[in-house]
Amino acid sequence: MESLIGIISAINGVVWGPAMLILLAGTGLYLTLGLKLTPQRKLIYGFKMLWRGRKSTEEGDISPFNALMTALSATVGTGNIAGVATAVFFGGPGALFWMWVIALVGMATKFCEATLAVHYREKDANGNHVGGPMYYIKNGLGVKWKWLGVLFAIFGMLAGFGIGNTIQSNSVADALQSTFGIQPLVTGIVIAVLVALVLIGGIKRIGDVAGKLVPIMAIFYVGGGLIILIMHADRLPEAFSLIFYHAFNPIAAAGGFAGATIWAAMRFGIARGVFSNEAGLGSAPIAHAAAQTKDPIRQGTVAMLGTFIDTIIICSITGLVIMVTGAWQSGENGASMSALAFNEGLPGGWGQYIVSIGLAVFAFTTIIGWSFYGEKCTQFLFGEKSNIPFRVLWVLAIPLGTLPIIDLGSLWLVADTLNAMMAIPNLVALLLLSPVVFKLTKDYFNNPANLLKNN
Repeated sequence: MESLIGIISAINGVVWGPAMLILLAGTGLYLTLGLKLTPQRKLIYGFKMLWRGRKSTEEGDISPFNALMTALSATVGTGNIAGVATAVFFGGPGALFWMWVIALVGMATKFCEATLAVHYREKDANGNHVGGPMYYIKNGLGVKWKWLGVLFAIFGMLAGFGIGNTIQSNSVADALQSTFGIQPLVTGIVIAVLVALVLIGGIKRIGDVAGKLVPIMAIFYVGGGLIILIMHADRLPEAFSLIFYHAFNPIAAAGGFAGATIWAAMRFGIARGVFSNEAGLGSAPIAHAAAQTKDPIRQGTVAMLGTFIDTIIICSITGLVIMVTGAWQSGENGASMSALAFNEGLPGGWGQYIVSIGLAVFAFTTIIGWSFYGEKCTQFLFGEKSNIPFRVLWVLAIPLGTLPIIDLGSLWLVADTLNAMMAIPNLVALLLLSPVVFKLTKDYFNNPANLLKNN
């Protein structure tokens, strides 16, 4: 096992090395410029389309609003709580700056992913709309590129059991045990039963649950964080100063903080940012392909909000709370650092409950969101007959993640590696198909009828 972990660690060092960070950031920047900053300029328009998309009678399986909530259910998870803290622990305050940068260019990436997903989607044998990187690779680039779509589907199917399943259940079990004394296996079994009840209803049930849970939980968590920031408003200028200064300057050890180089700030900020918002991984477009819409660009403007909400809002709240409370110098890491920060920031020990409950609900929604991603990747490889066996395996894997035989560090390593390997085929496809998105975007926003109809 140790030799296998050593091999995976070596692969991880390559796939998350400078080349990958340049590919992720470079693709996002290229798409941003090619779109003439449309995602950033049309942010308000995107929120209008989200509000209008709460109900739709157009072709598709779930409303545009629920498509975004399904995508957000999968992205808003441990990355927003534990991932941000890990980035600060290894990269210092400057890591937050690079998380913001990758999120801003990632809005263009997510816009293009969703646009292509709707443009090239298909109907399966059950009459459901299916799409995502494997389909826009096959239908957009042609049959000779199908092997690239197959690679994406393989990595996506396997990655789900890490990033979207066992890591989530492990994190929830750990948080609930430390806060409420609940045994990890009990947590795992309860989550498995709840997830099974949701999965019986397929994408419509997933969308309905996500559409209700995600907004409530995001408001609850962000609200708690904002209270802390208001209470520590005098420390915000210093926090921002540290973030911007150490994005370009190394930081020495202080307290329990070991110090960090500029490269560490960039690497962990970008990697954790992508892990959190998933822009470039190719996961979110699988959900957006099911949206009830006839216009790819309209869904693209909704999809890009996922990156903005996940990183610019929720991750920023976590990061700033960690900074203003001084928890970043505590020596704690992951969810423990975030819990300490919220506990320090709120009187009466309420902070740990916000983090624990937030982590539990975020992780639960991530598990149901990623179940859909994994199922569609598996369906692409083996057909519709694989859906039910996949759901059974998915539910059974949840309690396994809570058992002490599972090493969380190894799980994160494998998940991180598979995420990068998912991203590579998707980023190649985005670059090759970018002219299609540029043309669709130009035609849409140059047509006054579209803007009049949708305003």
